[in-house]
Amino acid sequence: MADERRAGTADVPGPDLRPSRRARLASAGRRLAARIPAPWGFVLAVFAGSKIVLSLVGVLVLTAWDGVPGAPPADETMMRIQQDRISSHRWISLWFAWDSFLYDHLARLPLDRPWKDFGFPLLYPFLARPLAPLLGGHTAWALLLVANVALLFQLWFAYRLGARLLGDEDAGDGRRAVRYLLLLPTAFLFQAALTESLFVCLALAAFWYAEQRRWLVVGIVGYFLAMSRSVGFVVVIPLALVLLRQHDWRLSPRNLPRYAREGWPLLLVPAGWLTFMAFCRWQSGDWFAYQHAQEKGWGIKVQNPLGVVGSALVGDNSANALRVWIAVAMLAVAAVGLRRRADWPYLVYTVIVVLVPLSMGPPVYKSLLRYLLAAFPVALVLARWARRPGLDGWLTAGLALLQGALFAVWLTYWTHLII
Repeated sequence: MADERRAGTADVPGPDLRPSRRARLASAGRRLAARIPAPWGFVLAVFAGSKIVLSLVGVLVLTAWDGVPGAPPADETMMRIQQDRISSHRWISLWFAWDSFLYDHLARLPLDRPWKDFGFPLLYPFLARPLAPLLGGHTAWALLLVANVALLFQLWFAYRLGARLLGDEDAGDGRRAVRYLLLLPTAFLFQAALTESLFVCLALAAFWYAEQRRWLVVGIVGYFLAMSRSVGFVVVIPLALVLLRQHDWRLSPRNLPRYAREGWPLLLVPAGWLTFMAFCRWQSGDWFAYQHAQEKGWGIKVQNPLGVVGSALVGDNSANALRVWIAVAMLAVAAVGLRRRADWPYLVYTVIVVLVPLSMGPPVYKSLLRYLLAAFPVALVLARWARRPGLDGWLTAGLALLQGALFAVWLTYWTHLII
């Protein structure tokens, strides 16, 4: 009987001690994640997640919009044709609009012939030139790649700078800084073939290295920052304030040699814009070809930004008023959240990147929501406020809803509210 019992139990399968395929994959995933240096794991996850969500939402909105009578609007028809030429896949083509095609044009212009197009700084289209041959000659795809690589590094610098400035009291400040940067009203434009992600990436990098006192790196980054957008060279002012703060705000003749030894690389920041002006002079004979192109092409003339704000708020154009109210709200958030002396460089930076575009006059209204993305310190303030129990959820939900509404408007009525 004992032999029969042993024989019977031998036929009964025991528990499988080998790890399941799912467990093995999970273990391999954890080992891979452990090898990714912080905070790249978080940054890559957020980048991929935002890309998937926005692309999916964008395709759904455009598909629903197809059934609306009169869609697309008449002034959007040519843009839709240009999008289709870039790609038949909407999850790619939706990231190109208006200025994207002008950057594509600049990226394809030969350098051995006189130029006639000086309405845009050249760093962004020039970065796409060496990448285009690797993508089959598609300069538009190269522009989109540059913008998204810049976004990836932008998130890394936002994490690092946010954790440093906010104190990382609960080890979550860097994550919140990244999240609120992507929750700014029109942050979906970071993923478009536009200059927003490149400019903010370079601005964040410049301040990150300034906080680390690596001033030569600051100067090099600032040089390219000034070549990416006209407001870039003015960022030398808040960067200089970081240097001043690091020496306890002492400004006297005795301290000037020390500032000169440490801060001389800041001269590279305005040198970046002078390089672009020299290019204009070389190609057209006019140092101020950019300014003249802005005046002729878009009717832009430098004027008092406060007057431009007042004109929108008392005027009868509700879209302009909405844009300016959002700008005012961002300035108010910065003024309240960055009032400490240690934060003054970031307050000055925010004021500059908001008011300088407004100094271009009423033509800026259409693009104002796009330009406001440069005000990254607002995201740092929101991340600091979100430490309060219960507020984080409400802020996240409210900003997500606002951005979702603006994203839908951008996809369907680009020229009516957001450019």
